[in-house]
Amino acid sequence: MTTHEETVYEDVAADEQDPVHTGSHVETDPYATSGSDREEGARVLNASGGDWADLVDEATSLNEERVVINMGPQHPSTHGVLRLILELDGETVTEARAGIGYLHTGIEKNMEYRTWVQGVTFCTRMDYLTPMFQETTYCLGIERLLGIEDQIPERASVIRVLMMELTRISSHLICLGTGGMELGATTVMTVGFRERERILRILEAVTGLRMNNAYIRPGGVAQDLPHGCLDLVNDTVGELRDGIHELELLLVENPILKGRTKDVGYLDLAGCMALGITGPILRSTGLPHDLRKSQPYCGYETYDFEVITRTGADAYDRLRIRLDEMYESLKIIEQCVERLKKVTGPVMVEDKKIAWPAQLSVGSDGQGNSLDHIREIMGTSMESLIHHFKLVTEGFRVPAGQAYVPIESPKGELGAHVVSDGGTRPFRAHFRDPSFNNLQAVAALSEGGQVADVIVAVASIDPVMGGVDR
Repeated sequence: MTTHEETVYEDVAADEQDPVHTGSHVETDPYATSGSDREEGARVLNASGGDWADLVDEATSLNEERVVINMGPQHPSTHGVLRLILELDGETVTEARAGIGYLHTGIEKNMEYRTWVQGVTFCTRMDYLTPMFQETTYCLGIERLLGIEDQIPERASVIRVLMMELTRISSHLICLGTGGMELGATTVMTVGFRERERILRILEAVTGLRMNNAYIRPGGVAQDLPHGCLDLVNDTVGELRDGIHELELLLVENPILKGRTKDVGYLDLAGCMALGITGPILRSTGLPHDLRKSQPYCGYETYDFEVITRTGADAYDRLRIRLDEMYESLKIIEQCVERLKKVTGPVMVEDKKIAWPAQLSVGSDGQGNSLDHIREIMGTSMESLIHHFKLVTEGFRVPAGQAYVPIESPKGELGAHVVSDGGTRPFRAHFRDPSFNNLQAVAALSEGGQVADVIVAVASIDPVMGGVDR
């Protein structure tokens, strides 16, 4: 058996280093490196037969051999918009870095050139799996600047909570479904997406759109729930509960899943605090931090639900937390339905200088406003027509100042820092997106583990790159 040879090239002319030449300093192996591939003084290993395991052992013992790879795509967020750069020692990850910035859409900058209401249409597209949460935190910030936080109709607040909790379940289903797909469990993905479809049907019935809804507006919501919506929600809750239980049966005690996720992607409380990590990753360390409890908004303090925590601080516990949180969201949704049956009234503030026309009905042709609405604004008075025109085209003015109202998204703390100079457009709108902060944990979760563990670690973060690079 031929053994490999090790050759050190020092002060040899480039033409002499070409393997087609002969001479005492020239490697005769036709598969050796050429002069253009070598660096002066570099150590070159040429494998010409022999035992590959012996070669790897020797290369490792020299402490000079490393492999740097670009990993992916193995997750929906790594199909070209997240670059994972891994340095490997065999199968062990010695260094991991996340390269972001490949999905830049300039959302925050674009919002500076649109009215306050139009900004909703931009921020809803950031984390495209949790649109209702971006809309809510943005509108809560505007309402704080306007000083109308206490004037939001109760029915509008309950609808906001209903929409957010439906969206929370939808986001967690995508997290578990895509995570299962990455581990080779296609059934987990199909079940997760099947259950999410039930939620998207409700969102479409209420808002007209499955995603990027732009439904929550400053002062309330765009329109009231359609006829029969509460019955649809009630029916769907039972179906979702069965579907989530099916996921539990597939996942929780699955020995293959537990082998892949137990003690993988470990990050303790100190690490979460140092990196600003929130959401299920933080709660998997045992800390019951949930802004719905610690800094309530939209009346969350009046709902009965539990903050789910575990203490394993690994990928398995994050999965279990998301499963249990979906059950808690179903409890909140049922409470919302009961309240909406009793609470009637408007879904937008009474101040007509702020209230976006919220009770519009669609014309018989399925487009535009109904004739009744057109007759009202054009036939009642010229002033009402002018007001409608000014409100829609120019927008309302927001007093100068700044506000930050964080909320608990499915991935952690999400907040909008809105700044006004007294005009009809945001002077600045900047979002604290949890996916951006949580991605800092890639190195801590991956280094020292195996290459296959990186897939699990990234999936347990549940990043969406639209929110990371907005």
